[in-house]
Amino acid sequence: MTIGNKSLVIRIKHGSTGRCLTDRVELANTFFKRLRGLMFRRSLAPNQALWLRPCNGVHTFWMLFAIDVIFLDRELRIVKLVENMRPFRVTKPHLGARSVLEMAAHSISSAGLKVGDALEVERSDRS
Repeated sequence: MTIGNKSLVIRIKHGSTGRCLTDRVELANTFFKRLRGLMFRRSLAPNQALWLRPCNGVHTFWMLFAIDVIFLDRELRIVKLVENMRPFRVTKPHLGARSVLEMAAHSISSAGLKVGDALEVERSDRS
């Protein structure tokens, strides 16, 4: 994310282990950014994520690849996990979710994530 001449770097870590889940987070915090999401992209790198805020449900219409979906509450605790969500699918809204992380397929299992786990956000400026 770019602010003026600086770039905001967002990293997301697993709360209990401190392991970095992603260090390339794209923030989708406007209506149009959330609507477009990952549509028409060819892939998502293993260390990359789209963070939709606010959000409590997603679709994969016009996407070309499967993703893992992590639903987070206000305190960034995992409230729902959807693994390997294929293109042209829709999740049911999760009323407890306040944001959603979309990551490369198999990210959930490789990180050992479970409902109830807490995530941490680390932000830093890069010139």
